[in-house]
Amino acid sequence: MPAIALPLLLAALPVAPPAQASDQYILGAGDALDLQLHDARSYSGPVEVLSDGTAALPLVGTVQLDGLTLPQATAALTRLYGRQLRRPELTLRLVRPRPVRVSLVGEVTTPGLYSMAPGNSAASADASKTVGTAAFGPPTLVDAIQKAGGVTVNANLRDVAVRRRLPGRGDSYKMARFDLLSLVRDGDQINNPLLFDGDIVRVGRVAQPDAVATEVAANNLSPRQIRVNVMGEVNNPGRQELPAGTPLVQALLAAGGPREMRADQGSVQLVRLNRNGSVTRQSFRLSLDEPVSSQANPPLRDGDTIVVNRSALGRATDAVGGAMRTLGGLVNGLTLFQLLR
Repeated sequence: MPAIALPLLLAALPVAPPAQASDQYILGAGDALDLQLHDARSYSGPVEVLSDGTAALPLVGTVQLDGLTLPQATAALTRLYGRQLRRPELTLRLVRPRPVRVSLVGEVTTPGLYSMAPGNSAASADASKTVGTAAFGPPTLVDAIQKAGGVTVNANLRDVAVRRRLPGRGDSYKMARFDLLSLVRDGDQINNPLLFDGDIVRVGRVAQPDAVATEVAANNLSPRQIRVNVMGEVNNPGRQELPAGTPLVQALLAAGGPREMRADQGSVQLVRLNRNGSVTRQSFRLSLDEPVSSQANPPLRDGDTIVVNRSALGRATDAVGGAMRTLGGLVNGLTLFQLLR
């Protein structure tokens, strides 16, 4: 039995104004629904929208739900069940929304297609300290940008466009522009909309980079988790995943701390790849009781590398050990030569 095209049944129904309908949730493949027929409880139960956008319903068969809002689908199903039941009363409820797939293009660090599950966007336990992000519920514009690694140095924070599909089976879209600089400076939440499945986010390019805007973006639109490489004389060298803004001392402790007697705590190097492509190297004296400051214990950024150099005692120990290994090899070789003779 072919799927019933519900949009045809909507022709005689009142149509909501475009401004309202365009921002309502649009059903699609993967949505889990609950259908309650109040006068026919035996036909009530869960409904899942399949990959082709259809759903199998009791009494009426296979229907096309993809592209409809919940009010539109409810109205159309009421008309369909009206052919089988006298004055049907039904409720259609979204139980589990599908993952939100968003495309990010333009001046973001890693453009591409990202899947963001509702309630598990990019949030962390420290989300309350980050401007404009959602710890629960649908992902926001800032969540998506953070998942794409943040913005580049050439990003125009005043020109961020979101392209969104309109309800229906056609390819109709609307576009809105947002000012992220106003969001992070003034807390204007209207510039951090919730994203829907299929949204396309484009971050514009600025002709002349603004140093202030770049710093604002680095502090507020960067990922909540950063990856830092810790090398040299620490107990557990390697890559560390840390909360954004973690200071240098805390990163060293996460790597097991400096190795006793071998680490030169007066020579800790921080190597950083800057957003403009340059590389800087700073030297710090390690002090575990130092508060966060750019001079003594700077907050880290994604991609930073920390190198803890060897102390004089460590270098001397390695030199003696190397000499002993070489000398031991010579002694073993001479002993073998004598035995062979």
